[in-house]
Amino acid sequence: METVASCLQWAEHKLADASEELAVGCKADSQWLLCHVLGKSLTWLRTWPDQQLSPEQQEIFRSCVERRLNGEPVAYITGRQGFWTLDLSVNQHTLVPRPDTELLVELALALDDGRTLSVVDLGTGTGAIALALKSEKPHWKITATDMSAAALETAKQNADRFRLAVEFVESSWFDQLQQNKYHLIVSNPPYIEEDDSHLNGVGIRFEPKTALTSGIDGLDDIRKIISSAPHYMHAYGWLLLEHGYNQGKSVRDLLQQRGFANVRTEKDFGDNDRVTLGQWLEEVN
Repeated sequence: METVASCLQWAEHKLADASEELAVGCKADSQWLLCHVLGKSLTWLRTWPDQQLSPEQQEIFRSCVERRLNGEPVAYITGRQGFWTLDLSVNQHTLVPRPDTELLVELALALDDGRTLSVVDLGTGTGAIALALKSEKPHWKITATDMSAAALETAKQNADRFRLAVEFVESSWFDQLQQNKYHLIVSNPPYIEEDDSHLNGVGIRFEPKTALTSGIDGLDDIRKIISSAPHYMHAYGWLLLEHGYNQGKSVRDLLQQRGFANVRTEKDFGDNDRVTLGQWLEEVN
């Protein structure tokens, strides 16, 4: 293991032989880890396959691969994860932003009616959704909440790095929002069932469980948000919720039972139910 090419080959084989889950992304994971160690781009790796690594670089790369073999997400190893057009800082206090969550951003942006909209992102984590929206709509007034002070600190660091003016509030859902009103409420809340076997899978077991699970059916937090949301919404405002692939009907039913109109579910890039939204027609005092 000396050159870029031989390091990548070694890492790919190690990951591919470790498990089926790691084998799926072994090539990409190896490349991202080596980019991280060398401080270079993927294009650089492909242009200079014969470039030799120093003994120190080899040792750091070996350590990174060992961490990946133990199931740790690449994003936690590198401290970075791409989302929308942003390269976000991530750590073990936050979920790793997923590409499917970009659908929530797309749907929110599509609701732009030309006004300066007031938006709140509940459970912001890294700040991914709030910062993506702010990057596209600088004139929107965006607030982001999280009950984790450590997660909020990460989100604030991301906002500062991209110079995006978002207000951050330490709050469990709406608790500290003091009856503010919003045109859009967006959230990617915990929605995994407490006994879901996927919680023991590669990567996900490193992520904070409080940001993943929500009761026996995974809908406890979604119920709380739907129940309280109308008190924080302008008339004709929208609530957008990410959820599990098999929860679309349940979330639609909850929204309709609460009195939301124009309820619909949109599918993600894998053709799975992923985001359900509904409109509140009358402002609640």
